[in-house]
Amino acid sequence: MTNTYTVGIQSLPQSAVTRLDARFPVRNVPVSDGLVSVRECGAGPVVVCLHGIGSGAASWLETAVLLASDARLIAWDAPGYGKSTPLMSEVPTAADYAQRLHALLDAMEIDSCVLLGHSLGALTAAFSARAGSPLAARIKWLVLLDPTGGYGSPARAEARQRVHAERLDRLATLGIAGMAAQRSSRLVSENASELARQWVRWNMSRLNDHGYRQAIELLCGGDLLADLPPAMPVRVACGSLDVVTPPAWCDEVARKCGVPLELIADTGHASYVEKPALVAAMLRETLTP
Repeated sequence: MTNTYTVGIQSLPQSAVTRLDARFPVRNVPVSDGLVSVRECGAGPVVVCLHGIGSGAASWLETAVLLASDARLIAWDAPGYGKSTPLMSEVPTAADYAQRLHALLDAMEIDSCVLLGHSLGALTAAFSARAGSPLAARIKWLVLLDPTGGYGSPARAEARQRVHAERLDRLATLGIAGMAAQRSSRLVSENASELARQWVRWNMSRLNDHGYRQAIELLCGGDLLADLPPAMPVRVACGSLDVVTPPAWCDEVARKCGVPLELIADTGHASYVEKPALVAAMLRETLTP
């Protein structure tokens, strides 16, 4: 009997997987156009968490456990991730992802929530929370954590073409397992624990090729700033050592929202994996009436 759970070349201690399945179990929620895979933990006001391009629902385990006595945290596997049904369009937009999120909230009968978008998840979250969105009335707070801006604005056309080509070439050259082995370290700081590094690699190693390709289209076509400010209170935070969406960029996002940027000290891009207690504390504050 082995003491690790292996996906490709990436390993995670069996104790961590056992804890994940016990404390943050996965289930599939039927929606009109397929399934949405979610993990949830706790009871009380609802917090919905949207992960980034190289992650998944399981990454929110520690945040969910820390909030279990205060909130019901629900993390989705985005369309094409985990067991979630991919979107119909091969070139989906933030609107397509937001529509699937709307279907999930309907299916789970969630009328009010705090919505957190991390990294690429911020594009879906911000589109869902913009003025005029059919979901805006259900969102009590919007939290943008290490938010990705996307490359959809006309001013970023050249960068969009470059990033699109680079992402697809990297996928073709390295594959999912190779990306997890070579690229996951960019998501954490030098201060990250070995277990945090294992979690980031493990989540990335479980990506699905199809879902990742669709997420590249969202990254290249999305424009976060165009959907800001949101129609409800917002907090913007990022790791002080984030090299993927650096503090200077996140500060621009915060200024567009009219709020100060909140720095999470000594953490990288996967801030909630490195410092779940600090992110849980921030979310706990949004639950106070």
